[in-house]
Amino acid sequence: IQTQQQALSEAHAQLSGHAEALERTVLERTADLVKTQEKLEKLVSLGISLAAERSLDSLLENILQGGKNLTHADAGTLYLRTPENNLRFSIVRTDSLGIAMGGPGGSPVFLPAVMLKDPVTGEPNHHNVASYSALSGETVVIDDAYSSDRFDFSGVRQFDQGTGYRSQSFLTVPLKPRQGKVIGVLQLINATDVKTGKVIPFDPDIVKFVEALAAQASMTLDNQTLLQSQKELFNAFIRLIASAIDDKSPYTGGHCERVPELAKMLAEAVCRIDHGPFANFKMTPDE
Repeated sequence: IQTQQQALSEAHAQLSGHAEALERTVLERTADLVKTQEKLEKLVSLGISLAAERSLDSLLENILQGGKNLTHADAGTLYLRTPENNLRFSIVRTDSLGIAMGGPGGSPVFLPAVMLKDPVTGEPNHHNVASYSALSGETVVIDDAYSSDRFDFSGVRQFDQGTGYRSQSFLTVPLKPRQGKVIGVLQLINATDVKTGKVIPFDPDIVKFVEALAAQASMTLDNQTLLQSQKELFNAFIRLIASAIDDKSPYTGGHCERVPELAKMLAEAVCRIDHGPFANFKMTPDE
């Protein structure tokens, strides 16, 4: 009887242990599902806001901040590809240092562009992680830049020495629209643990979300660039026709150049007035 009771007790203990393990697994899986749902909701919300944004500067800001919020990154940089085939620093943010360059409210960016090719040899620049991502179209994850010998982080170390910062974990994602040509690079730096605030490597599960954000951002940015090009072409036609009309008559020469400038000056003057019948008159940038 004692042996049976002992066996039953051990079986009960094992069942209790299995039940506790199962409960922990369910709780962990539930927590993971909740986190995934929250990330998906953020991603959908970001996609909607990006599609509705009309200002290029605000769009770029939303792309970078969206990536930082998804990954809890302390810093980030958004590069754009230039006609000269380089990567220009468009927006730079480092929250812990209070650095804000480019974008709405940011100071001007004076950092030199990242070369995609060696100006002398013409060889592709695979030494820099951002240029490598732009050239290869691949996402690059670096857990610790100081222990990695895959890329040249000498510029990063120089920045850290001058500011007391430590650029550790990197997530670099190319912005590649439908045509397949990379138009920019989103780079996030120093993912942080929400609970402890410590810098950690970027979670592999979050990389896919950032890549999805980059895909949405690429299409929106590409569409806005095409729309801006169409506007500039349309305006060029208008100026050409107006110039031809002005040149045709000696009596109205310069008329089509002067009238738009005068109209713009009048509109700006009325918008500045804060009293009288035009006190509430304002115009949007599109208007």
